[in-house]
Amino acid sequence: MPEVTVCRLDELPEVGAQEFTVEGTRVAVVRIAADVYAVGAECTHQSVPLAEGEIDPDTCHIECWKHGSSFSLLTGHPDALPATRSVAVYPARVDAGAVVVTVP
Repeated sequence: MPEVTVCRLDELPEVGAQEFTVEGTRVAVVRIAADVYAVGAECTHQSVPLAEGEIDPDTCHIECWKHGSSFSLLTGHPDALPATRSVAVYPARVDAGAVVVTVP
């Protein structure tokens, strides 16, 4: 599986998300302080970009701005309707200040 450096950690907001295309896969990379997460870029309900949604740092969730579905950044599982399908979760880490994402 390819590991790709997508940006530097300091290029992401302290708590926020940005969308990247990694080896042809659209990924929402989320930063919560020193931690990073990577999930599929679109809400499974209506293909709305998740990187534009709100991040809940206390529960490690990202919320779709359009209809309010919320997805775990750890498992990808939705915990609020209308979404019923999970988003993909990809390994992400910080290496020497760079954000590295692994996609299949």
